[in-house]
Amino acid sequence: MTSSNGPSAAGPATRASSAVVDRDQLPDRVWTLPNALSVLRLLGVPLFLWLLLGPHADGWAFVVLAVSGFTDWADGKLARWLNQSSRLGALLDPAADRLYIVSTLIALALRDVVPVWLVALLLGRELVLGVMLLVLRRYGYPPLQVHYLGKAATLLLLYAFPCLLLAQGHGTVAAVAQPFAWALTIWGTALYLLAGMFYVIQVAGIVRAERSTTTARTSP
Repeated sequence: MTSSNGPSAAGPATRASSAVVDRDQLPDRVWTLPNALSVLRLLGVPLFLWLLLGPHADGWAFVVLAVSGFTDWADGKLARWLNQSSRLGALLDPAADRLYIVSTLIALALRDVVPVWLVALLLGRELVLGVMLLVLRRYGYPPLQVHYLGKAATLLLLYAFPCLLLAQGHGTVAAVAQPFAWALTIWGTALYLLAGMFYVIQVAGIVRAERSTTTARTSP
């Protein structure tokens, strides 16, 4: 399906419908528990940055990240269990995920917790997806459905970041946390990039379908 200002023809729109979230068909709700969790996660971003870069309160920053990871898992589950899916939630959830990942990466890089090349990889992925959103808008399509690999990667990274903070300490806890932290980081980054590649492939398929339809209409 397409957005209200999207293509009216059934051809490419129908072929791409499995990849597109029809947010216009979701209930126009605001006051739901999943939305409240997403807003809570968004409000935690400036708090986390202040804790990490201001007083260097890594323990409290760890708590904020842990709560963020839990709410990221819980809001989707609750939306399905309570039948509280909404247009606002469909926008808030991925926005909060991306904002957390980008802001956390930058903060951890400033603290020399993660290497700059890792930040460049993940931020480059977000830049490419931003271009893909512009391409979709050009053809009248809404953003595509979040791939399950993308959600899995987001969860891995949101669990990896607090483990990376723990690994910066000293003693047994830091020693145990370090291999888990980097395992989660490596797997999360790999899946995050893979999900981005799938997104680009889906967008390319939509563009090809649109161009084929346009060519067929203009042919004698």
